[in-house]
Amino acid sequence: MATIQLLSDLLINQIAAGEVIERPAAALKEMLENSLDAGATEIIVQLEGGGVKLLRVRDNGNGIAPDELPFALMRHATSKIASLADLQRVASMGFRGEALASMAAVAQVTLTSRMAESQHAWQIQSVDGSQSEVIPAAHAHGTSVEIRELYFNTPARRKFLKSEATELAYCEETFKRIALSRPDVAFSLQHNNRMMWQLPMLSSSGCTPLASTSTVSEVSWEEKAEALPKRIEAMLSKEFAQSAVPVSRKAAGLHLYGMASLPAYSKASREAQYFFVNGRFIRDKVIAHAIRQAYQDILHHQRHPAFVLFLDMPPELVDVNVHPAKIEVRFRESQAIHQFVFHTLQQVLSTPVALKENASDLPNQLAQIPSVQRTMSMQQPLQLHTASQPLAFYDALFGRKESRGGEEDNQNDAPILSTPSQSFLSEPEIPPLGFALAQLAGIYLLAQNEHGLVVVDMHAAHERIVYERLKTALDGQQIPMQPLLIPVSFAADALDIATAEENHAAMTQLGFDIAPLSLTTLAVRAMPAMLKQANAEAAARDVLHEMREYGASRVLTERRNEVLSTLACHSAVRANQILTVPEMNNILREMERTERSGQCNHGRPTWFQMSIAELDTLFMRGK
Repeated sequence: MATIQLLSDLLINQIAAGEVIERPAAALKEMLENSLDAGATEIIVQLEGGGVKLLRVRDNGNGIAPDELPFALMRHATSKIASLADLQRVASMGFRGEALASMAAVAQVTLTSRMAESQHAWQIQSVDGSQSEVIPAAHAHGTSVEIRELYFNTPARRKFLKSEATELAYCEETFKRIALSRPDVAFSLQHNNRMMWQLPMLSSSGCTPLASTSTVSEVSWEEKAEALPKRIEAMLSKEFAQSAVPVSRKAAGLHLYGMASLPAYSKASREAQYFFVNGRFIRDKVIAHAIRQAYQDILHHQRHPAFVLFLDMPPELVDVNVHPAKIEVRFRESQAIHQFVFHTLQQVLSTPVALKENASDLPNQLAQIPSVQRTMSMQQPLQLHTASQPLAFYDALFGRKESRGGEEDNQNDAPILSTPSQSFLSEPEIPPLGFALAQLAGIYLLAQNEHGLVVVDMHAAHERIVYERLKTALDGQQIPMQPLLIPVSFAADALDIATAEENHAAMTQLGFDIAPLSLTTLAVRAMPAMLKQANAEAAARDVLHEMREYGASRVLTERRNEVLSTLACHSAVRANQILTVPEMNNILREMERTERSGQCNHGRPTWFQMSIAELDTLFMRGK
């Protein structure tokens, strides 16, 4: 019969290492966090063999006293917390006191440190859990932790490590997470003597360092938020920085800030998603769901948003002691956190186009549209004029006649394609999306604004407008209904007829009056007033299908947006539908007033801007 016995300290640490030090990237994370807790303003990372052969982190932090070096390699020895009260409001990145001990149990560890007031550094080594004497060493102010041959004494565990390239990729991702969280700290990363990242210390001015701090909580969010865009651009690309909007909101002790991408900039995976709670990178289901909801009806299909967001909150309201890796947290008021994140992002992403003129300024994408690459053609010839005033070209195109420079306009300068209303022509300022010029290929609206050319996907834009109107109307309990002069009848099976009879009240909320004419026929007697251009039979069949598939309750709650999106698609202007100039301008004005009008209901962009300077470059003007 087996007897119960105490495990040795070495075996205990080797068991713990399986959770704490899963791979080189986990060790790197713990070492970087220790450097930040020590107040470092410069951190140098050196790797060999993907971090398996060598992982060295050197910082200029506070250092460790020589008589405390042996404790640094022991389990549950830490300077971060001393009581249960400290554990309940952790302000440092590390606090368990087990990371270095776990590393020392499965690798060859050398710890060298020098405090500012010391004349020289001190060093200690550990192999197989056995520590050497503390000896003098040469080292600048700060600490170096060197780990060689990870899992050298547990070969079975080492076999689970991946290739050098894979382990390096994990290490690099860990490095990026830490570096993104602290733009006030300089970071560098080398692998096999090749420099991969070299990031300078940033401040709000971009040239002077922020104050050195002992814990991440002491870095003011104002300093971090102002320096953050520079670090984000350096690490995630200039394209992301230009395609993202700033986020900042405070409420009830919570503060969410950072940058979130517009839907036009999205990813096929979640690789560019960074969320930090009190400076700590986390992955949390509550947060992830809140962000998905904020993007749910503006992101295309299976695409994922990109963001770098920071949530600062009282540490006693979040438990970071959930898992040894410290990547999971538990919020005391998870529902409140969910709503705060969701509403903040929804508000930022819902800003009408009038307030974000440059939000879709992506001329490179515009240039990829084949119909834009071809020469534009008009139905009638036009004589174009060099216009010094913003509206001059529009005046010539649409026939507004007035004197310029004391000379009468030639009545034959240009044919009048259409005459906009007088109220439209008397606009005191040029609207953000400008004035309509023409249609292109029966799909796009062309407009001129202060910046140059605006190209609008008329169906996508109108679909978003109708969709937002339907949502607003249904929020008021019922979508306005318009009786049809002649009811539209169509053949239906027994299930459709039963669905129409059983869900009449829900149908009415959606603006439909559908009733049986016979055992095999249904009639649409009324439909939503906003769906004037919709095919009554097609719209009715879609609604009936949703009712049959999900039931009235789910259709009016969790399936609400999908149903309204489908109805909006039925009503939006179609390709090759000829619009008058006032109709085109009405779409532009509605876009400027409509939330999320930069994307259609499926997340595709609805418009792009191309400046005059970019057009001049295309035509090599001035060269």
